[in-house]
Amino acid sequence: MADALAKSGLYFDELNKIRVLEPEVAQQTGELKEECKDFLEKITEFQKIADGFIQMADMLAKEVEKEKMKAIGARNLLKSVAKQREAEQQQLQALIIEKTMELERLRIQYQSLQKN
Repeated sequence: MADALAKSGLYFDELNKIRVLEPEVAQQTGELKEECKDFLEKITEFQKIADGFIQMADMLAKEVEKEKMKAIGARNLLKSVAKQREAEQQQLQALIIEKTMELERLRIQYQSLQKN
């Protein structure tokens, strides 16, 4: 009788209930359902890990950008200090030339006073 039902597309399961689906196909369908569930859990876990990685990469990028700005600021400050020192050095050289000229003028004046 089971063969006659099988020919018409009806089957008995392990609980002796009538099914339209072949027991082997039903078992494969159940296994596929479990595999899909496992796959979905793994994909969800992967998504969490990927989100965490992206978040860490974003934080690292912000830190790098902050340090980059600090470095640019320090470089600009160094250039500013270097230009300031150069200007100071030029002022001092101009002062030395001025004092040297004044010394020469006073030396000539001294020599002329000594002759008198």
